[in-house]
Amino acid sequence: MTRKVTEATHSNNNCRPATTMRRFSTAFRAWRTRRHENAPPTDHTGSPAPEPVPGASTLWRMRTTVQDEPGSLAALCTALAGQRVDILSLQTHPLAEGTVDEFLLRAPGELPASGIATAVRTAGGTDTWIERADAHDLVDAPTRVLGLAARTALDAAELPLALRQLLGRCTIRSQPAPAGGDRAPGGVPVEGALDGTVLRLRAPEGGVITVERPYLPFTPTEFARARALVELDARLGPRLPQGRDLLTLAEGADITVRRADTRDLEPARAMHERCSDRTLRLRYHGPVGDADRYLNHLLSPRFGRTLAVQTASGRVVGLGHLLWDGDETEVALIVEDAWQRRGVGAELLRRLVAMAVDAGCGSVYAVTQASNTGMVAAMRGLGLPLDYQVEEGTLVITARLGEPVASTAGELGSASAP
Repeated sequence: MTRKVTEATHSNNNCRPATTMRRFSTAFRAWRTRRHENAPPTDHTGSPAPEPVPGASTLWRMRTTVQDEPGSLAALCTALAGQRVDILSLQTHPLAEGTVDEFLLRAPGELPASGIATAVRTAGGTDTWIERADAHDLVDAPTRVLGLAARTALDAAELPLALRQLLGRCTIRSQPAPAGGDRAPGGVPVEGALDGTVLRLRAPEGGVITVERPYLPFTPTEFARARALVELDARLGPRLPQGRDLLTLAEGADITVRRADTRDLEPARAMHERCSDRTLRLRYHGPVGDADRYLNHLLSPRFGRTLAVQTASGRVVGLGHLLWDGDETEVALIVEDAWQRRGVGAELLRRLVAMAVDAGCGSVYAVTQASNTGMVAAMRGLGLPLDYQVEEGTLVITARLGEPVASTAGELGSASAP
């Protein structure tokens, strides 16, 4: 979509704050329906191909289906060799009929994807898919899968990211189990289900994880690898990295920043009790009495990562959420009133954005109200390119990542943050 960029100020001269959940939801849905869809094309990555450099080579990932009979792979290799294409790695995915061969190729820079696809089709390959690769694809599949398993073992929030890195550009959604029921939504069997471009897996907590990749069907091998990661997550149970960072505010108070999950529900509810109605409305955009209902979802590692700020006495006074939203990533903050305007929110936001960069996210967005000057200031304080979208008092701020996030640890307390 083409975003309308406006100048965000610390006043609301041109925008009326949303006063009900319905108005906020309507405006937010209208914004979401106009966002650019991340549906990749079938023959390239979506970015313009660079001009070929004489003597240079290009890495490609390619899949094609061949008959499961002697000589079919040899014919493919001969056709690729005729185009001076080097096969760097090969994986085979047996199907009920035929075999999917997955290649990592190094081709002359002047040879386009269409030239490779034509050679493969001439040699008997069908349903060919090809896209640009990079140096990360040079890591062999067993090493990559083991690395993803190790990350998942250390942190329950890594599972959606591990699945995305395992399966490529895809959309991952988690659906909780029905209240009071033992069956997963949609009747998904325990072993999961594979249906072309859609994988459905039973989540450890009883819900369903759905993975969609419209541009490329999943293979049984990919399904088995994804299921193994989910089973590993289920066996290990709740877990978080145990690291804690002790920080000192400008006025001398010490705070600790750590990871949080659903085991922090009670401290989070207690923080809500200490927050003013205005703070809760600015954060949750709806009736104050509904605030606690969101916590179980927000704290679940299945939907993202959460940071908690606690005082020297152990009381939680702030929460920051990095939420996986399909192809997008949302950041959200709440800091109880007594700790606002002291830089706590800015520190949380900086750390959330750093985690998004580590996860390979290209951008993050915050949904707030035009009157929430603290959140606007915190986003500006990141020092990143920002886009603003205003819809009837709902303000969506998108930060484009890719540049280092300036550290604010030495300025804690100086930012006008929530």
